[in-house]
Amino acid sequence: MKIVTYNVNGLRQRISQFGSLLKLLNSFDADIICIQETKLRRQELTADLAIADGYESFFSCTRTSDKGRTGYSGVATFCRVKSAFSSVEAALPIAAEEGFTGLLRCFRKDEAASVAEGLQEFSREELLKVDSEGRCIITDHGHFVLFNLYGPRAGSDDADRIQFKLNFFKILEKRWESLLHRGRRIFVVGDLNIAPCAIDRCDAGPDFEENEFRTWFRSMLVKSGGHFFDVFRAKNPNRREAFTCWPSNTGAEQFNYGTRIDHILCAGSCLHEEHDVEGHNLVTCHVKECNILTEYKRWKPGNAPSWKGGWNSKLEGSDHAPVYTSLVEIPDVSQHSTPSLAARYLPMIHGLQQTLVSVLMRRQAAKQVESHVVSSSFSDESISLGGCSHSVKRLTTNCNVPGTDISCCSLDQDSENTIPNVDDHSEDLTEEATCNNTIAFNREYVSSMPNKETRKRARKSQQLSLRSFFQKSPNLDNGVDSATDISTNQTGVLDSNNQSQEAPVMDDQGCSLTQNDTNGSASSQGQEEQDGSYYLEKEKNSVALLEWQRIQLLMQNSITLCKGHREPCVSRVVKKPGPTFGLRFYVCARAEGPSSNPEANCGYFRWASMKYRPK
Repeated sequence: MKIVTYNVNGLRQRISQFGSLLKLLNSFDADIICIQETKLRRQELTADLAIADGYESFFSCTRTSDKGRTGYSGVATFCRVKSAFSSVEAALPIAAEEGFTGLLRCFRKDEAASVAEGLQEFSREELLKVDSEGRCIITDHGHFVLFNLYGPRAGSDDADRIQFKLNFFKILEKRWESLLHRGRRIFVVGDLNIAPCAIDRCDAGPDFEENEFRTWFRSMLVKSGGHFFDVFRAKNPNRREAFTCWPSNTGAEQFNYGTRIDHILCAGSCLHEEHDVEGHNLVTCHVKECNILTEYKRWKPGNAPSWKGGWNSKLEGSDHAPVYTSLVEIPDVSQHSTPSLAARYLPMIHGLQQTLVSVLMRRQAAKQVESHVVSSSFSDESISLGGCSHSVKRLTTNCNVPGTDISCCSLDQDSENTIPNVDDHSEDLTEEATCNNTIAFNREYVSSMPNKETRKRARKSQQLSLRSFFQKSPNLDNGVDSATDISTNQTGVLDSNNQSQEAPVMDDQGCSLTQNDTNGSASSQGQEEQDGSYYLEKEKNSVALLEWQRIQLLMQNSITLCKGHREPCVSRVVKKPGPTFGLRFYVCARAEGPSSNPEANCGYFRWASMKYRPK
């Protein structure tokens, strides 16, 4: 059995890099793949991000939005199996749990969402807080329990995150002790954000190992009296520069200047019956090898650009490298099926379960909508005319009110208070007089609405030309007044069916032009506009080029040179809150590396403004 842990720094980006989720997973050729920092919210989980043929997946996503942590962190475990049902494969978990406190959701049918064993001393608020950032997925594989972890990061000056990280590992340790007390074997894999020893850090100082988290990590190891093996160090005890993470903003990968914070730990007895014999443990009996997959690094010698204050071309990949271990003599387990926590059962992927009532309700609603559309298409509609004493029945395409020609009126949808219809030829004069004002108002509203030709000219006139800046704006008030006069004159309304296709078109200046004249003038005007735009754009480009050359010359004369290589520095801006926030400074442009390497960053630093001299 092969287990891989990998901080992908965004699952979407890694899937895009490899072409599909299946290609990404197959590239490891592993049975269990534990991924950290998926950066996905639960509502964003889709089949292309969570489902791959031949794999069962389990996700934990961020449940809090504190300090903008929505879509932050997140872990996922992918298990390669031949069958998700009635399987005896050890890679397919017999149970799964999101989080490690037991409060999120337990997915065994015989368990309730209650505090996990050994964590009763903590309050529910403390437990929910450490489990709210999607940092753990637990899968029970029968022979061992696997913890897929993404440990919190805490800056040295961030008291809140330091306390959060302390509580996170304190509660986690209690959960491990409870499982070990029950005789369970444990594997812990993931990005723990802890480099335990000086050998695991490129720039470790004299007091590096005195950090409280590094002290806690080492206390968990067997050589310090704990229960866990650091599997990589157990197989590679003296290997140096074995790093799994590199700063992404300093080009440190070029000189392998990083840290080892991605780990595989294990605790418990071996699977042999004579496990009480001295020297028998999980590492010596079942771990064949453990190593770092350096081929997944972004920067590779020979085919990658050098760092000059930044990469010349974008490097694909995570700022972490995967770590794997190969296990031997792992037997099959009893027949079981995939747990209900699997992504295949998530509503956003599998779909919501539909009841018979909901299906019938949707069908009934669809029939009602269909019948309404059909009836409204073939029946007469009652049109309300404001102050009229009753409604006049006619087709919506033509309103046959004497002396009027109205193409659009408001519909009366009320069918309960229907007034008997009156024939158009038998309307009395009183009724016509009563409705006169309302009809005139409706006709004025309809006439003021732009027709198709007007809208077409309006869209054409929105595009400004060079000539338009030198022309006097036309008087639009006359057009508005004329439209108002036409709308108020009942006998001046033209029937749209009797309009001629060769009628003259009024241009913006009020001149009557034929269609051919319009096309000819538009063509010549367009050519002039095109020529004017070309010369204007050419002039702008030449001015911009001269200005950019001037700026480049000025920058070359003013850029600071680093003392180590006498090369131009790069400028940076302080983004960390504090007294220096927003200030600009200069540093060496080369990639970060060991001070013993003359090709690496020389460490030069200078504030851009010499007025600021921090104490």
